[in-house]
Amino acid sequence: MAITRIGSKRQITIPREALERLGLQPGDLLEVQVRGEVLHLVPQRVIPRDQAWFWSKEWQKKEREADEAITRGEVSQPFESADELLEHLHRNR
Repeated sequence: MAITRIGSKRQITIPREALERLGLQPGDLLEVQVRGEVLHLVPQRVIPRDQAWFWSKEWQKKEREADEAITRGEVSQPFESADELLEHLHRNR
């Protein structure tokens, strides 16, 4: 177990082994949680606001479904035009 000290500016040094184990880099964000008498530092990844939709549960579910369909070979060929795509969709309803 590593021990660290709180500095005069309320900063702490995270031991190298913990950083390496969690893949943390200088500048990464940590959420500070207090649970009873225990302080937890939880790594956080910030998603830009304009990309948050991509990480919604619904979108990720559809991404997994699409990946599974591709794995099963349920894909169509590339199309030369939008009209060709529409014809394909109408034929395969």
